Amino acid sequence: MAALDWYAHKALGDGVFWIQERFYESGNRANIWLVRGSHQDLVIDTGLGLRSLPDYLCAAGLLPHGKEGGNGRRPLMAVATHVHFDHAGGLHQFEQVAVHRDEADALIRGDNFETVTWLSDSEVVKPPAPGWSASQFKVQAVTPTHILEDGDIISLGDRQLTVMHMPGHSRGSICLHDRDRKILFSGDVAYDGSMIDWLPYSNIPEYVRSCERLQVLVDRGLVDKVLPGHFNTFGAERLYRLASNYISNAGVCHKVSTYAVRSFAGLALRVTNSRRTT
Repeated sequence: MAALDWYAHKALGDGVFWIQERFYESGNRANIWLVRGSHQDLVIDTGLGLRSLPDYLCAAGLLPHGKEGGNGRRPLMAVATHVHFDHAGGLHQFEQVAVHRDEADALIRGDNFETVTWLSDSEVVKPPAPGWSASQFKVQAVTPTHILEDGDIISLGDRQLTVMHMPGHSRGSICLHDRDRKILFSGDVAYDGSMIDWLPYSNIPEYVRSCERLQVLVDRGLVDKVLPGHFNTFGAERLYRLASNYISNAGVCHKVSTYAVRSFAGLALRVTNSRRTT
């Protein structure tokens, strides 16, 4: 299957494009964002990477043809909001890769436990190649070219994105904040659904603090639009409600039940990923 068939996109205006993997039908299907700048273009999250995302971007006319950094093409960087498999599977396809420091080692090792590699054949409704099966899938090891910290600025020329380290869902989760346009690329820190805090390296107290930071952004009028890691976009009022609901529900009972689920999920993931390596 050609890369042009595997993906679909929608232009949101102002140099932002929403990209999804058409034949990955799952609640885990991640949003992929392309942000074009005057001097550099940025891909935020890369999906499973079962087909070439850079090839799609060129074939669909979203990027000029030509060698990266050469005439007619701006440099292109891929940044992972976190290294879970549904967001980081395609990072190996890019020359420039950025990830938060706390998850860099997991990406370098191709650690399919920390990347929570949990994919089934039934979710991929049209295989990307003859004979493909989900049991073959792994997050390929990648050495990041850029290690991110809280407060770093990713400059695209005419737009600047601020890195906000927001652990809780995972230890290296980040949001990217376009302060001038009041846009927040929230990854899995916040999306219009249940916020997941029971995976390996999830942390409820850290998630509460991250949600408090989200509330501050809204209180200060710094967010108008949220472009999340899953599902549909939404506004500041919904972001505040999602953050507030998480904070209010993260009590003792929630922590106890989450610990039990995390223990079960961790065991299941270890069994699944041991099979991938044998």
